[in-house]
Order: sequence, then C-alpha cells, then structure tokens
Amino acid sequence: MKKLFLLGVFALGFASFSSAQEIAENAIGLRLGDSDGFGTEITYQRALGDNNRLEVDLGWRSGDNYDGFKLAGLYQWVWNIEGGFNWYAGAGGGLGSYSYDNNAGDDYSDTFVFVAGDVGIEYSFDFPLLLSLDFRPELGFGDYNDDLDFDIALGIRYQF
Repeated sequence: MKKLFLLGVFALGFASFSSAQEIAENAIGLRLGDSDGFGTEITYQRALGDNNRLEVDLGWRSGDNYDGFKLAGLYQWVWNIEGGFNWYAGAGGGLGSYSYDNNAGDDYSDTFVFVAGDVGIEYSFDFPLLLSLDFRPELGFGDYNDDLDFDIALGIRYQF
C-alpha cells in the first residue's frame, strides 16, 4: 500500500511539472528599467526546451562625461499560471565596463563582473507580443561596482 501511495504522489508531481508550456522559440525587444544606470537594454530570448530558455541583455549608456555597457546572460525556467500568464525564475551573470570624466579631475573607470538572479511574471498575447515585469538582484565584483544592486524592469518583446 505504501508503494502504491508513493507511486501516486510521484505521478501527480510529475504531471504537475510536465504541463505543456507555450513559450516562443525566439523573442526580441527592450527591457525598460533603471539597470543601475545603464537604462534600457536590448533583450533576446531563445527557447532551449518546453519550459526553459536563455536570455541575453545588452545595455549601454553614453553622455558628455561618461560611457559604459553591460552584458547579461540568464538561464530561466518558465511555469504557466493560467492561459497566457507565466512566471519565471533564473540565474546567470555578466560583465560590464564604464568610464567617467567630468573635466574637474574626477576621472575613473571600472570593468566588473556580476552574478544575477531573476524572477518575474509575463503575459503572452494571442498576437506575437510578450510583456513582462521582472526583478533582478545583481551582485557586482569590481573596484567601483562591488555591491548588491536591485533592478526592476518592464520587458516588451516581439515573439517569433
């Protein structure tokens, strides 16, 4: 009886995790957030399976006294909530570089690496539009960027 009970629990657990996902094979767009000073990022997602994907984001900033870039890569797991609503979580990392010069002698630059987590919610419309809201904590390892930063962003992507 114990074996039958355990088999039933295992079967129910497997069925709940194997529900069909409808994530797009590819999605490209913008991730609009503060990104610790790097602003809007170009974002690309590539499905790796039925419920996991790779996301790559490139953000850059340029102004009169500064310029920089940040490249992030994340592996994400996606779970369906209801209909077109999904939630996802992931982990990854990246690298970045920036320089600052204000003509008053305050010059500095930094190249850094970081590890990141990601958790969010998304809605896939009937037409090829994907909207998402995510939270990404990043822990930087560099001379200037050596702390924990929190990034909240809105994603707008075209699915194909």
